[in-house]
Amino acid sequence: MSWWDSYRAVYGAELRAAAREYVDHGWPLVPGPGAEVLLATGESIDVIEVPAEVGRRVCRTLREAGEDVPVAATPQGTWWFPMTPRHALPAELSLHTDVVLHTDGIGVVAPPTERPDGWVQWRVAPARVGYRVPDASVVVEAVVDAIRSHGTAGADAEQTPATGVALRR
Repeated sequence: MSWWDSYRAVYGAELRAAAREYVDHGWPLVPGPGAEVLLATGESIDVIEVPAEVGRRVCRTLREAGEDVPVAATPQGTWWFPMTPRHALPAELSLHTDVVLHTDGIGVVAPPTERPDGWVQWRVAPARVGYRVPDASVVVEAVVDAIRSHGTAGADAEQTPATGVALRR
């Protein structure tokens, strides 16, 4: 067996194990093309995705409030936060095209998926917080605070969301 075949076999096993772990903890999946894990949004979770700089400020705000939440980082320079579903974003965030709400069955690429430019990885693994999905209002308020604390920086930034498809709210 070549090193490449060995690598692909191990990677496939990692993907299957991650998929089983997500489903076992109530995080639904949608079928995806190729070798990737896609979390299904809209029923059990939604996902809010922000630029990494904003994500770091969101994490700081949540930590200061005593909230430990799962956080994933993408190789495209975004971080995403799972949260309870069916929570609309406030109008203030609609000015920020770099803040994306994934909902309504959209699949979000989850760790340990490999993308052409790197890996989707956990910054805070869901196992660390018992797969608890934080209340959306807490996460959204932290995003609003993070953006307000630095003015409108990034309001017009371009990003490729974790789905790889630009979404319109």
